[in-house]
Amino acid sequence: MAFREINAKMVEAAVTPGQRLFSQRGAMLAYRGEVSFTPNLSGGQGGLVSMIGRRVADEDTPLMTVEGSGTVLFGHGGHHIQVIDLAGDTLYVEADRLLAFEGTLERGTVFLGSQGGVMGMVRGQVSGQGLFTTSLKGHGSVAVMAHGGVIEVPITPQRPVHVDPQAYVAHHGDVRNKLSTALGWRDMVGRGSGEAFQLELSGSGAVYVQASEEKL
Repeated sequence: MAFREINAKMVEAAVTPGQRLFSQRGAMLAYRGEVSFTPNLSGGQGGLVSMIGRRVADEDTPLMTVEGSGTVLFGHGGHHIQVIDLAGDTLYVEADRLLAFEGTLERGTVFLGSQGGVMGMVRGQVSGQGLFTTSLKGHGSVAVMAHGGVIEVPITPQRPVHVDPQAYVAHHGDVRNKLSTALGWRDMVGRGSGEAFQLELSGSGAVYVQASEEKL
């Protein structure tokens, strides 16, 4: 595991020769050893498609490629940090909540509407989050950010989970997501929280939920 939790708001990452990490710009707090930080528009292994997705999603700030030999302390804005380890599966995470990840993971850009009809469009309008999210697949570790702490909620075929879209951080597993509404379209105008919208996740896996609806 590349990331070690120092406290709720800081992680330490080991950087070894021949291995790369990627981090959000401005996430480096301190480092020891011979470590370099280089802007990377492609954001890892996602290539051109990943870059286009980030552009459309208004994410012009490149990720940083971290290489060398040493250790790096990561954190950002005093946000809570959660480390998630992947063992061949895929993690879907809001791009603005992605702090750092190992270069062994394949990064892609996913249009949320493809998984839930108009879900991505509505979420983008009411929550201020984009139509695109980030996928990370393979074996490695990911550090994500959230407000007020994170809880992992299991998703089972017998028990789907409903989440306020603004409290959603990430999910993994064989999960289908869609947006359900508790109010009529006319009543939803001007409402951007869970009283109007519920993100329903069904299947087998887990969803990470933050304690606050505040956007990053």
